[in-house]
Amino acid sequence: MKIRYGFRQVGDVEVFYREAGSSDAPVILLLHGFPTASHMFRDLIPLLADHFRLIAPDLPGFGQTKAPSRGTFDYTFDRLTDVIEGFTDALSLDRYVLYVFDYGAPVGLRLAMRHPERISAIVSQNGNAYLEGFSDEWGSWESYWREPSAANREACRSSLTPETIRNWQYGTGADPNLLSPDGYELDIAYMARPGAEEIQLDLILDYCSNVTLYPDFQSYFRKHRPPLLAVWGCHDPAFLPTGAAAYQRDLPDAKIHLLDAGHFALETHAEEVAALIRTFLDSAIGSTTVKI
Repeated sequence: MKIRYGFRQVGDVEVFYREAGSSDAPVILLLHGFPTASHMFRDLIPLLADHFRLIAPDLPGFGQTKAPSRGTFDYTFDRLTDVIEGFTDALSLDRYVLYVFDYGAPVGLRLAMRHPERISAIVSQNGNAYLEGFSDEWGSWESYWREPSAANREACRSSLTPETIRNWQYGTGADPNLLSPDGYELDIAYMARPGAEEIQLDLILDYCSNVTLYPDFQSYFRKHRPPLLAVWGCHDPAFLPTGAAAYQRDLPDAKIHLLDAGHFALETHAEEVAALIRTFLDSAIGSTTVKI
């Protein structure tokens, strides 16, 4: 199995992505979160590429994707979704499993609402769609949503520091003996690029648009009934396990699995997540019986 890397032009954005697996295999579209990029899937992709075609793009403002600067490109979740929608069109992806994590959840669920016929199943790994999943750690962000002042914007900047990325986002609840520095050190390097922090602060402000859409996401679940697996690092300091359990309110058949892991569960539990996905998709779409 070889992972392939490339770019696809979508309007004025050059989307970087990594891909593995046969072009004839069932597709899993992997959408990363904050503050990372598609490299978060570097351990998971090889574990599933024998049965699936895995495609992981970098969102605009993240990783290796090349997007216009602030002022010429709106860094909002609607705009990120526009780009990923164009990316799936460019690759002619007319049916796929969504794997969503963190920021990838509101992007992926917007995509699902736009094209419900394309979604064969959803895997949500610490990707919220319910208010129940919020911890008490959102105070500065919520203040910024309520009052988008310069002072409240500045207060959110602490979310972007190397210490927060390393120790809070990655380190909280993770076994330090299993946590490679590769992921968080690359994220820290990306955040240090010129203009990166201001883009992320724009997205922090717009995150409130995702919360506003939660009732619409939930209506989509009830109407279209996608098979759903919620696999959660239960020590996540931002998204609590109640966010995973909440999916069963609208999708009673949703499968819920809690891992002894933090927010970035793939950093320490990629093999467990891969096994859960195989079992889930074998039942949900019957795809893992076809080896490539």
